[in-house]
Amino acid sequence: MKTGLVLEGGALRAIFSCGVCDALLEGGVMTDYVIGVSAGIAYGVSYVSRQPRRNLEVVTRYAPDKRYMGLRNLTDKENRSYFGLKFGFSTIPNELVPFDYDTFAAFPGEVEAVVTNLNTGRADYLPVPRHDEESTVLQASCAMPLMFPIFEINGQPYLDGGIGDAIPWRRALEKCDRVAVVLTRPRSYRRKPDPALKVIRKQYAGYPRFVQAMERWAETYNRDREALFQAEREGKLLVIAPRTTLGVSRTERDVEKLRLLWAEGYQGAVDRMEEIRDYLRG
Repeated sequence: MKTGLVLEGGALRAIFSCGVCDALLEGGVMTDYVIGVSAGIAYGVSYVSRQPRRNLEVVTRYAPDKRYMGLRNLTDKENRSYFGLKFGFSTIPNELVPFDYDTFAAFPGEVEAVVTNLNTGRADYLPVPRHDEESTVLQASCAMPLMFPIFEINGQPYLDGGIGDAIPWRRALEKCDRVAVVLTRPRSYRRKPDPALKVIRKQYAGYPRFVQAMERWAETYNRDREALFQAEREGKLLVIAPRTTLGVSRTERDVEKLRLLWAEGYQGAVDRMEEIRDYLRG
């Protein structure tokens, strides 16, 4: 029986997922397949590399650091992102809080990142390279419109995977018998249309299908969550969601709030550990 883990994005709110993954690691739960979106997979690789609390250390040390995120990064012509790309995706994992590439490479399963193809407006599912010290695929998955440059991979232009497939549970069910899905919003959440749509239409006018996907984003996301919860009721998968996000924003700098949201994920998974184990074992 093949098991899978799905990790929703949400930038700094994904620290909730980190708490869940850390509890899974400490509980001896490792799935055969991991797929994530944006920060979900950028942080999720530390689950595959078996480094509990690594993301908690990264976030609590560097979220307040302007090198990690801030407007100065966005205006830097060499960076063109609100987040410090070289600092966050190269300096931290390769120097400051080392990522265990060897353990990640030894993982016998499959790891995929979701990206949105600007030409099609749809999701592509890219394998996460085992030894990419620039983390290009992870950067592309995290590339929020207007806040990141466009990434070209294999001749295709990509941005944030959350536009094309924010919660890739269907992809996981195609590959796995048992799937656990970690959300970063409470079950009651409903997405509203992006307030920056007018700017997005102008900025990405050369990619009409991507613009259409952005225009439908809220409706698509809300409908997909309804289908997800229906699949949960039918016993097709298991869902772990925060009771509250504690007001944590995508670009949260308050370290105490981030610690508390991590703890929400960690304790929530600990409390359900027997259920999670039983479900994944079938």
